Amino acid sequence: MDVPPADDLAVLAPMGRRRSAAEHAYETLREALISLALPPGTVVSRAAIAMRLGVSQTPVREALIRLQEDGLIAVVPHSATRVTKIDLASAREASFLRLSVELEIVRRLAAAPDARLAASLRAELARMREWRARGDQAEIAAADEAFHTALYAAAEVPGLRDLVRSRSVHLDRLRRLHLPSPGKVDAILSDHEALAEAIIGGDADGAERHLRRHLSGTFAMVEAIRAASPDFF
Repeated sequence: MDVPPADDLAVLAPMGRRRSAAEHAYETLREALISLALPPGTVVSRAAIAMRLGVSQTPVREALIRLQEDGLIAVVPHSATRVTKIDLASAREASFLRLSVELEIVRRLAAAPDARLAASLRAELARMREWRARGDQAEIAAADEAFHTALYAAAEVPGLRDLVRSRSVHLDRLRRLHLPSPGKVDAILSDHEALAEAIIGGDADGAERHLRRHLSGTFAMVEAIRAASPDFF
């Protein structure tokens, strides 16, 4: 793919006042890559990105280095810098890691549910229902992330969320590719509702069962997803 014209970089918001230029460039680019707004195979231009973000090329270069370390960008010296394709082996490893961590989290939470946790989970579910009604895919994805982040926070292991997130770039892109599939949003919401009620009700076995089903949904459809978008893999 060619260097994206300026209009294709509209997903990259200019920097606000409170973040460093490098951090803003990294987080903004990372979201564009995870969301597939910048799809696999795209050639990225440091100059074009810097212009769009309203920063110098130095923080963009630093961001691209970090994104290369994340596995989202491939920098070929004296050649093009491209968005990597989705690595299914990496996605499977991340899925295993995430399931292992979250199974322990939901069992612990279900062993000692409280009113504050119940209110938090139900608030997150309400937000997801709102975004589903509006049909906003980006906000639905964000609401999905927020629900799981609330579980880590409630279990008092928020740092593990950062660890899982750092290892899940290919899994997250695969999930975003799957999100527009018919019925997928409804399935996510249904799974979240069942998981939340099991935790709130103190049903650890039920929470584990619902979480396993929820986190296996995308990989159950991986061949169909790959067949629909072969250039992404």
